[in-house]
Amino acid sequence: MITHVSGTVMYVADQDASRAFYVDKLGFRVVRDEEIGPGDRWLEVVPPGGQTSIVLAAAADFGRQPGEGAELAFACEDIHATVRQLREAGVRITDPLEVPWGRTGTSIVAAKTTDPDGNDVVITQRVS
Repeated sequence: MITHVSGTVMYVADQDASRAFYVDKLGFRVVRDEEIGPGDRWLEVVPPGGQTSIVLAAAADFGRQPGEGAELAFACEDIHATVRQLREAGVRITDPLEVPWGRTGTSIVAAKTTDPDGNDVVITQRVS
């Protein structure tokens, strides 16, 4: 039985720049960063306490364009503190905005940024 999403792939122009964004600015940790073949690098990161990893794949190696094919949403417990922390790290991010979510009276508060390749990155907090 499937228990969770194990990972996703994002196609990036510069793996080092993407690593710096996700690790140094967003606080992710590197799961794996190694050569997997001549000139091919496997770079995998995960948010603190997360189960789902992101492979930051060199777009050119897969015949893709940077930013092609991914929008990520990450959860947090305190959106306002998270946005403040990200801004202190130099991340340009929108102000949090509360929007209705589903039919149960629940809503989410979300803020949006982009990574170095233009991939959308959304930070969310669910509220009742």
